[in-house]
Amino acid sequence: MTLLLMAAGSGSRYGKLKQFDDLGPKGEFLMEFAIYDALKNGFDHIVVITKKENTSFLFDHLRERLPADVKLDVLAQEVTDLPEGCSFSGERPKPWGTAHAVWTARHVINNPFVVINADDFYGQPAYKNAADFIREHENDNTYALVGYTLKDTLSEHGSVSRGVCQVDGDHLLSVDERLKLEWEGDGVRDYDSGNMYTGDEQVSMNFWICKPSIFDKIESEFRSFLSNEELASTSELYIPKTVQEMLQAGEIEVKVVPSGGEWFGVTYASDREMAVSHLQEKTDEGQYVSPLWPER
Repeated sequence: MTLLLMAAGSGSRYGKLKQFDDLGPKGEFLMEFAIYDALKNGFDHIVVITKKENTSFLFDHLRERLPADVKLDVLAQEVTDLPEGCSFSGERPKPWGTAHAVWTARHVINNPFVVINADDFYGQPAYKNAADFIREHENDNTYALVGYTLKDTLSEHGSVSRGVCQVDGDHLLSVDERLKLEWEGDGVRDYDSGNMYTGDEQVSMNFWICKPSIFDKIESEFRSFLSNEELASTSELYIPKTVQEMLQAGEIEVKVVPSGGEWFGVTYASDREMAVSHLQEKTDEGQYVSPLWPER
């Protein structure tokens, strides 16, 4: 099983590259705890998507820590990585988005895989539940979202973007991207659209269980995207949109898998203290060893 971590963000609200911030008790990156949890649940292939200038550093950093039998790929998400026969001559200050980040791994993944953000902590049970799902659905085209509750994923320090889900039992019906969610009284307001939520809604935190069939779908979407010069200059390709289009076309079904644990992230610099405290607490409780990786 493969774990794909998206670590190509610029950390504009955090103030620096949060993917490489030493949040753990022994200076570990937050993504190292995700990798540790995944390996404990049978994952044996780690793929990290990052900026080109960080690939060598990150590969060396992880390779010297991970067990020798774990396959590791560190790939660069580049604006120049386009479908064959496509071109783009406009201005593009940032990468093409999360779906394109996943598409970057098309040459190294040929089995079911999990996609996560490298700067989120998803909780140990989430990886067990994801691994169990993959084993149960290894040979079909069923995808899954590991879902979290909206009120448990907000920041005290500013607005956040979340994919608000419509579900029927354990089936995902749709994901609605909301860009500026904050507490307002006893509810949650999206200050972009004005919508109000109770806080009990299921949301996507970009913890997806995918099959290799997603690569062809992303490429098809990408070709259409690039044909619209204005869209290609200003917008991005998002994983939820790709999954939703496959779902609505009847190409896949998507289950919602319970996370079974807590989530926290580091969107703002002021989130850092909380993250450091949580990781230290979990280490003190014995959920993690310290240092996280044995010396080799």
